[in-house]
Amino acid sequence: MAWTPPTRALRVALDERRIESEPIPDDWLDAYRGGKGLGARYLHANVPRNADALGPENALVFALGPLSAVTADGRYAAVTKSPLTGTFLDSYAGGTFPQRLAGSLGDHLVVVVTGRASEPTALVVENGDARLEPATALAGADAVEAADAYPDAAVACVGPAGENEVAYATIASDGGDHHAGRGGAGAVMGSKNLKAVVARDPAPDAPDRSALVDDAFAESDVGRWQAASETLETVDFANEIGALPTRGWQEGTFAGADDIGIEAARDAAVERERDGARPGGFRVESAEGETVPRGSTPISLGAGLGIDDFDAVAALGALCDRLGVDVITAGNAVAFAARASADGHVDRDVDFGDADAARALIREVAGRETALGDALADGVAAAAEELGAAEHVPTVKAMELPAYDPRAAPAMALAYATSDRGACHRRARPIEQSAVAGDWTDDQRVDAVIEEQNRRSALWSLGLDDFVGEAFDDVGASLLAAVGVDATPADLRLLGERVWNLVRLFNVREGFDRADDSLPAVLTTPLPDGPAAGASVDADRFESLLETYYDRRGWDDHGRPTPATRDRLGLTDL
Repeated sequence: MAWTPPTRALRVALDERRIESEPIPDDWLDAYRGGKGLGARYLHANVPRNADALGPENALVFALGPLSAVTADGRYAAVTKSPLTGTFLDSYAGGTFPQRLAGSLGDHLVVVVTGRASEPTALVVENGDARLEPATALAGADAVEAADAYPDAAVACVGPAGENEVAYATIASDGGDHHAGRGGAGAVMGSKNLKAVVARDPAPDAPDRSALVDDAFAESDVGRWQAASETLETVDFANEIGALPTRGWQEGTFAGADDIGIEAARDAAVERERDGARPGGFRVESAEGETVPRGSTPISLGAGLGIDDFDAVAALGALCDRLGVDVITAGNAVAFAARASADGHVDRDVDFGDADAARALIREVAGRETALGDALADGVAAAAEELGAAEHVPTVKAMELPAYDPRAAPAMALAYATSDRGACHRRARPIEQSAVAGDWTDDQRVDAVIEEQNRRSALWSLGLDDFVGEAFDDVGASLLAAVGVDATPADLRLLGERVWNLVRLFNVREGFDRADDSLPAVLTTPLPDGPAAGASVDADRFESLLETYYDRRGWDDHGRPTPATRDRLGLTDL
């Protein structure tokens, strides 16, 4: 019998210790496919307006897509309301967990978790069913220790940061090699006393289309870039154009970039067989064997903290991975502390370039062990308010900015401001396109941001990595066809637009509007150095870009999808 994508959902009520299977409504499957889209629809239906993100009424949805299990680059989505931002939140992770979760869930595509368990609990999934088991022995365990407790299974878990409800705690899988990272999905999981999700079965007997992905990816620009450097080349690229956030966003270039960038990484590279990595990819290790798998680590924990020691940066990244804390916000939190210390708002010496101080502070954050650690555990925006300090580190919707300084790229300013989960470079990265295309008009900047936001929303709804998806001009239609699912590229572009607007409606319901699609005042301070010296965010120009963006989106002046837009996208029931 031909393989078909799953069509059912598992509901897990932790407080009642009840697990039920139900069909996913056909119109939801048709409209949203899976992943981000289906997760967002379940969030709409199951989370009441203004629910406490860390309360039992919030839902945590583990959502697969139709392609999650058929390529080695499949992803699962963790969808919830963010405790950091109060917005919709979707975070993604790859590795072995998505495929084994798909194999263990059988005919189930999503798991909807509500309530709160009375003790640390594991959700064990196998043979298309699930059960709840005590996990009190794992209380306080880090990501490696929790994974080691289930040697015959794939595990997604929270570390100490999740248990302590750090607002940017992650859900770690594969022993901390992969993370559903930004925005605090791990804090939501920890608030529910759900220590781990354990997938015991192997990947499903589904068509393996990894070769199709590999061939397309290897021939694409992004594939050649990733094969050469993974995402670590971001450090060199951002430094070259003057957009590398350095020493708490005070500068746009870092003198030590070569020591933590791609050449340093290549010196530490370890070739590996394909184990969920992209073709030609490599693992980067420090002298102590700590892995640095992604560009966000040397940017946030290296340049952002003024640390140019590759091994020290690797160790900080590994610490975050084991504790289950987002490396981007962790780096920004330490950078904020350093600047607040210099201003006299923090009665403690925290200096840029001090890896030992950064390590100690990250541990304090994960455990909420000190007053400063406790304040920083709620994010930079909350810490600045509590400490009465200037918000030197920029945020959008309370999420700290990541890889690129938008003062050097107007299109990135718009991408950050309109991102659905707060400042995020994975929703759209127009800075990379514009570097190749040259000078853009403002209309081109707006169109590029919208196209990327829609495209990634579609890819994540299919369960595919967004980097890999860039290799497919058809937005993944050929991959779907290879597993017997019919969809045209136009269908999938419409899917992406529908999902982006679905999420916008959730955020509007939670009270977000045009005032939240803004950038902090710190970004109006000109960059002092590098190729972008003197550049800043021009408030009038930004407002013009935002006005054009709303018009192209079919949103009103407050940033709400109009009735005509909702009708066109089939969202009138929301």
